[in-house]
Amino acid sequence: MTKLNGKVALITGSGRGIGRAIALKLASEGAKIVVNDLDAAPGDAVAAEIRAAGGEAIAVNGSISESGFADRFVAAAMETFGGLDIIVNNAGYTWDSTIQKMTDEQFQAMLDVHLVAPFRLLRAAAEPIRILRKKEAEAGLEVFRKIVNISSIAGLYGNAGQASYSSAKASLIGLTRTLCKEWGRYKVNVNCVAFGLINTRLTQPIEAQQKTIDVAGRDIKVGVQPQMLDAMARMIPLGRGGTPEEAADAVYLFCSPESNYISGQVIVCGGGLLI
Repeated sequence: MTKLNGKVALITGSGRGIGRAIALKLASEGAKIVVNDLDAAPGDAVAAEIRAAGGEAIAVNGSISESGFADRFVAAAMETFGGLDIIVNNAGYTWDSTIQKMTDEQFQAMLDVHLVAPFRLLRAAAEPIRILRKKEAEAGLEVFRKIVNISSIAGLYGNAGQASYSSAKASLIGLTRTLCKEWGRYKVNVNCVAFGLINTRLTQPIEAQQKTIDVAGRDIKVGVQPQMLDAMARMIPLGRGGTPEEAADAVYLFCSPESNYISGQVIVCGGGLLI
């Protein structure tokens, strides 16, 4: 018997990188997955990969920052799988500048994807969770649900060039701890994982031609200067950046039954990197 057998998990940004690893990990433990990616192709591919392995998954693709997305995402889970047990607010990207060069658009974009979108998704899930919990209570059942918000060590300690990203990720911790207090009566564990250096396409070494990703028609530069990556690796006690699978394992800790009496907490998945 797998530990998440029959649970329904909604994971934003799960078509690539860490999100994909989270989706595959939870699916391997028996969860039914609602995948999401900004682009349809990777989102659909992950859902197909889970089904090919014998699991259950659908994809609800599109920008999590768009008006109406949260309601659509939650509705798809309820209509397809009849439940809602786990939400992982994972989707995001960085758009960096020092504060004197940062535009209002840059700052707001980071708030929108890392704070406003998770807020909207959790708000949309509130009523279904309340109704499900009421039915369980009437049946004498104690069923725990899991919310895992993804923050960053930048949200805990700040990071030069990331005033917007750090601010949004710090605020997400505040949202986590508030919902822990509001949703405890519904038997919902609300926790947060703050990542350090995880090796994904967003943290790949910058080569001669810096790569970009398209986000809502904007070309966003991605990658980190090799010398900075080397410096960070030297600061990590375990000696290297983490893999997406290791990041997913940290999220799984807060989705498993072993976390049923843990709520309002932030763990750092960073190989010992704390500043």
